[in-house]
Amino acid sequence: MSQFINSKETLVTDAIDGVLRAAGGRLARLDGYPHIKVVVRSDWDKSKVALVSGGGSGHEPSHAGFVGQGMLTAAVCGDVFASPSVDAVLAGILAVTGAAGCLLIVKNYTGDRLNFGLAAERARALGLNVEMVVVDDDIALPDLPQARGVAGTLFVHKIAGALAEEGADLRTVSEAARAVIRRVVSIGMSVDTCTVPGSPKEDRIESGKAELGLGIHGEPGVEQVILDSAQAAVGLVVDRLLPHVGSGPLVALLNNLGGTTGLEMSVIANELARSALGGDLKWLVGPAPLMTSLDMQGFSVSLLPVGEDDVRALRAPVAPPAWPGCLPVADVAVRPLPDGLLPTPPVPSGNARIHDLVGSCCDVLIASERPLNQLDAKSGDGDTGTTLASAARALKAARDRLPLADPIELHRAIGLELAQTMGGSSGVLLAIFFAAAGDAAAGGADTVGALRAGLQRIQQVGGASLGDRTMIDALSPALDAAPQGWDAAAKAAREGANMTGSITKAKAGRASYVSESNLAGHNDPGAEAVAILFEHLASR
Repeated sequence: MSQFINSKETLVTDAIDGVLRAAGGRLARLDGYPHIKVVVRSDWDKSKVALVSGGGSGHEPSHAGFVGQGMLTAAVCGDVFASPSVDAVLAGILAVTGAAGCLLIVKNYTGDRLNFGLAAERARALGLNVEMVVVDDDIALPDLPQARGVAGTLFVHKIAGALAEEGADLRTVSEAARAVIRRVVSIGMSVDTCTVPGSPKEDRIESGKAELGLGIHGEPGVEQVILDSAQAAVGLVVDRLLPHVGSGPLVALLNNLGGTTGLEMSVIANELARSALGGDLKWLVGPAPLMTSLDMQGFSVSLLPVGEDDVRALRAPVAPPAWPGCLPVADVAVRPLPDGLLPTPPVPSGNARIHDLVGSCCDVLIASERPLNQLDAKSGDGDTGTTLASAARALKAARDRLPLADPIELHRAIGLELAQTMGGSSGVLLAIFFAAAGDAAAGGADTVGALRAGLQRIQQVGGASLGDRTMIDALSPALDAAPQGWDAAAKAAREGANMTGSITKAKAGRASYVSESNLAGHNDPGAEAVAILFEHLASR
């Protein structure tokens, strides 16, 4: 089993009970498992218009996650991607509907329309005042006779929910919901399909591409496009949405389809704010998982043209924690760095030989990014090559600002540059290394002596010794052999780096947290980088 479930048969009921246990007593369920899966507000007294929505599971936090004060009164849950039955919907209606009536909010899928529609008819036959609205916000497939209902449904839940909470009558709430449905448009994009429990995953989307307009059940979209960047992806989504909204203030709902990382979603949010929507984009809901598609690695954008009443309703407080709020889109606020952080910059000086040497060493590290990352993936988190390459690019770009003609100050300047541009433990260790080397050079040490002083300092600070499976295993023997020339230093560095591949128990660094079986036969990436540098120096 590759998913954290007990069985596909109990998946939805287990998940609903988990939601209830974590809800602090604000939610309850009807006693109808397994066929009737209805989550209701535990504080509901039927004095106001009830809002009931639902559909197939697999879109969490929709729909049960939005049950609570200010949004839904009840959610009727089907099995994964399957509409709930008529009896389940009717049970939800009967449980929460009083004299004020009930509004059913339904996404435009055949099963949902039929089951919710028939349940509404049966409820009316019992004397209840029930209205139904159908959300059809997906604009991905223009030739469809009936557009799908997707994440724009959340706008309907929120605005109708705010009015119902204020005590508006059923007609007012229903008209407001229909007004939102007429205006809201959505489209999604993903680099992968979703994994339905108990079924093989469809491998439809080509590597390096993204599918535009796929449905929230994994239905094929309108086309597959090359995924160049987040900026291009967001631009394509916005281009499809813009013709449907006109000009004027907009609220965007940025929805994580389930498997996209928070880091990626923040990048997408940044690009959305910088997109062709321009100054019309005034408010943002998310980024957050709102209407997901299990583990789909994608996102969707819903746009709603708004007036003051819409914004007030969207910003009204609610109980469900899954609602992330509706916040104004703002410019990036930047404040100056605090005094004392930035050191006095060195006085630049020229030396063509050192200029070329620094540049060529940086080029070697940049070219080694991928193989060092692959090596680090065996014993760490796969970023050593990227960390070194990023620092190398910054150092190469800074050469004209460095005191290249002053060896003492050059060591210190390189240390300061790395402290600012290189992250992780490697960055701070190398910054300490070059700072200590500069101090030793100021005291009269030659180049090798200065570098040895830097080595001693990082051993003191970092705690690593020879044989601990770190860059020390290549750097220390290389500096010992350096008085015999660069060829001898390169040979010693290579032997030290290769020796780390036979050390299966690391005593320092990230590799010390990795099992012996994962380390066997793989050189330490830091030691490998040292060997690559010394081999480059020997080849010049």
